[in-house]
Amino acid sequence: MKIISYNVNGIRAAISKGFLIWLEQANPDVICLQEIKATPDQVPLHEFENLGYHYHYWYPAQKKGYSGVAILSKIKPNDVVYGTGIPHMDFEGRNIRADFDDVSVMSLYLPSGTNIDRLSHKFMYMDDFHNYIADLRLRMPNLIICGDYNICHEPIDIHDPIRNKTVSGFLPEERSWLDIFMKSGFVDSFRHFNKNPHNYTWWSYRAGARGNNKGWRIDYILVSKTIENRLTRAVILPDAKHSDHCPVLAEII
Repeated sequence: MKIISYNVNGIRAAISKGFLIWLEQANPDVICLQEIKATPDQVPLHEFENLGYHYHYWYPAQKKGYSGVAILSKIKPNDVVYGTGIPHMDFEGRNIRADFDDVSVMSLYLPSGTNIDRLSHKFMYMDDFHNYIADLRLRMPNLIICGDYNICHEPIDIHDPIRNKTVSGFLPEERSWLDIFMKSGFVDSFRHFNKNPHNYTWWSYRAGARGNNKGWRIDYILVSKTIENRLTRAVILPDAKHSDHCPVLAEII
């Protein structure tokens, strides 16, 4: 199974930049999207079906043009779960999960901490999400959690760790949460294969950050340790430029 995670920063904008052509070439079995910023009626669903994604599930935020996640699949899932059942997590459309025969794939868009109120919300979300996943793993042990976590894990994951140490996304408390979450039973699929620096998934639109590769690695495909031995490949795809993020890919057997 080839799985891609991609924060598209608006699915309609991404489509206008050639996203569908790229998707046909990338050809994942499952693609998890974040920040879709659209409702299904605003998206050319037939275009996805023409590419073989006959199973597509959209979970937009209640607020128009904001947030939202989706899963598109060439494989029919056994079940699809929208949200977590926790209201403060769900009204912004940040979690959707598709359960297949032996793995469950989630698309996650964790909040950013752009101001003090949002940072407080982010920490509440993180704590409740960890508890939700701990409970879910009792029933669904083989989880693949794809998405924009809005956190850099280690100094190697950000272009300037010194200057950004007080910026949300690289705060010690955020990094500690992600570290604890991973150590609770998950593998960072990219780092499983690649320990090299200068590999990022998001760049500011300002000051030529992407051209100069001054980025942050905040998009992950985390895989339950129960299926770590089934990982065959995990890469970042920086040449896809339909968003301020780029896609990440993992393959399992």
